[in-house]
Amino acid sequence: MGGRGLVVSEAAGGNPAAGGNQAAGGNQAAGGNPAAGLTPGEAAAPEGLVAAVVELVGTGPVLLGAYTAAELTAVDAIVDFLEARPSDEVIAEAVRSLAARQLLVAGSADGRVQVRGDLGVAVAFQQRSRLVLDARATGTASGEPWRVLLLPQPEPICLMVRIDALGVHELGLYRSGDALDRLADWLPVGEQAGQDPAAVADDLLAEADHAALVTVTRYTTQGSAEIAGASSDLVLARQRGQLYAFGRDPDHTPALLQRRLSGSGVRDTIAAMLA
Repeated sequence: MGGRGLVVSEAAGGNPAAGGNQAAGGNQAAGGNPAAGLTPGEAAAPEGLVAAVVELVGTGPVLLGAYTAAELTAVDAIVDFLEARPSDEVIAEAVRSLAARQLLVAGSADGRVQVRGDLGVAVAFQQRSRLVLDARATGTASGEPWRVLLLPQPEPICLMVRIDALGVHELGLYRSGDALDRLADWLPVGEQAGQDPAAVADDLLAEADHAALVTVTRYTTQGSAEIAGASSDLVLARQRGQLYAFGRDPDHTPALLQRRLSGSGVRDTIAAMLA
């Protein structure tokens, strides 16, 4: 994506080299001073960056690189309630790693820093979303991620994060339809099982050869922190070629009830959850 950066400032009292939280601020960047007047916790991208990237995604996927959870936490490019915060020591090492790769550079004397390149683009789009899909699967093939995140944008595109067994987060921007197709292909597939009053979710999940939990959460922000709001769940379990689907019992939230998938199956059901 080139070298245009996202301007990010250090939160009050923080220190990137010591693992402090990052918020957004007003350092000079290409095209002027995009961060002027922002409060701590807001990100500012160079003028025209978001529109240019959205246009580029319209021509095909835009891959944004792979990072550890600590590196993403160091620049506030991760939804807070989805991950346990790494220790300050681990974040400090991540900051040094990003600085060595010139993805994080010192800004002005008031503590602001600049996130550069593809990582800066990822920060900009992560902070625009207010909805996240978190899918976790068992029984995936070797080399596949065990977890996938989708963060829909105001435009019909999504930030997709694939997380592998080593905790490496691979980021990319995709058209919404493409992102849903890729997610549906990764989730369990099979002939939808008929309604079975005797079906017990825990038993089916224990015996399934491929299972997944998909959670969609709407959230708000306070400064640089994301605060979880309403959520919905879809549980999928494939057993002997049959695909079972479960959702939360509205009268007893912890319980799972067998449900029918919407439309043509998993993809349409997830699209409805994101609507």
